[in-house]
Amino acid sequence: FQVFKIEVLMSGRKHFVEKRYSEFHALHKKLKKFIRTPEIPSKHVRNWVPKVLEQRRQGLELYLQTVILENEELPKIFLDFLNVRHLPTLPKAESCGSFDETESEESSKLSHQPVLLFLRDPYVLPKAN
Repeated sequence: FQVFKIEVLMSGRKHFVEKRYSEFHALHKKLKKFIRTPEIPSKHVRNWVPKVLEQRRQGLELYLQTVILENEELPKIFLDFLNVRHLPTLPKAESCGSFDETESEESSKLSHQPVLLFLRDPYVLPKAN
């Protein structure tokens, strides 16, 4: 089985969470009851070739980012999944990272570039009220 290593960046602090696809799928089923959810990559992957696994990794990354971007308030089950105990006062402040895929049996032959997502332009100062 494969494990996805999720990098969570929040308020300048970073931590990692490792999840299997089945855990993503369980999260998706719970989230559907509370919010509109994006598509989740297919549960069934026929062949375990690097290209297919990379597509799944990208799909799961997009899934997490879309949930964050489309919801003003993130459900507690989502925060628990990412091992986030409390949100900073700013809503969703830079609360997204990237993830690398790690495999249990052998190290992955794929090399992943980190993906950064800024929810606001990091070079523009907020307007003074």
